[in-house]
Amino acid sequence: DWRILGGGIVFGAVVAALAYADFPGNQEIVFAVSLAVVIAMLIRVVGDLDADTKRKIFYAALIIFIFRAAPSVGSGYTWFTMDVLGFDEAFQGVLAQIGTALALIGTWLFSDAITRRPVTQVLLWLTVATAVLSLPSLGLTMGLHTWTESTFGFGARTIAIVDTAASSPFVQLSMIPLLTLCAIYAPEGRRASWFALMASLMNLALVAAALQTKYLNMALVVERGSYGNLPALLVAAMFIGLAVPLAVILVFGRKINGEARAAKG
Repeated sequence: DWRILGGGIVFGAVVAALAYADFPGNQEIVFAVSLAVVIAMLIRVVGDLDADTKRKIFYAALIIFIFRAAPSVGSGYTWFTMDVLGFDEAFQGVLAQIGTALALIGTWLFSDAITRRPVTQVLLWLTVATAVLSLPSLGLTMGLHTWTESTFGFGARTIAIVDTAASSPFVQLSMIPLLTLCAIYAPEGRRASWFALMASLMNLALVAAALQTKYLNMALVVERGSYGNLPALLVAAMFIGLAVPLAVILVFGRKINGEARAAKG
């Protein structure tokens, strides 16, 4: 489709120009323009589908987008683990390797079960699990490791390893409902454009998460060596990451209940 290809080229040029422009709010403008263009192209790609299917796609994509747009804490927590907890580069690398390996294993083990569940049910449990598994990080900022070391004999590194092992399988699982959605509703003759645009939409969700992380860090400043605001920052990120997706799931979840039956088919 030359209109999509041509529009994509113009879009890329405009975004590149905006990205290099040095004025306040350019990140937000790039995000807004990118989101508008991707949505416009998606509307064109699904133009031949019936209205009911379009609604299901919209609500499912909205829920997945909001889930993936949850903010993180930012670099402050990493600085804290290095400066206060003594996590050196080697240990950070071990945590990263554990997280990556278990994320792949979790995706392989649970993908079939997840594709047979409604999108809303999967993301509901992932939202709650993500919030619960963030509690050890909050505990470390409040001195949990000091108490566990004196009481049980293990400290911050053990807590970090167990937390990484427990939370890592959930990292990539949110992509499975998205891929299922793409597979179910891929329009005949436009599958490549459809998959590319949906991937772009979900990448924009990560951009939205980064922007929210920036706003949180502007409101609750955490500088290197000054971690007084870190617990409050963690609580704020956890609350937004739990409350907003749950609200969207409760409001729009019933509208796509029929998707689970389509997935089984």
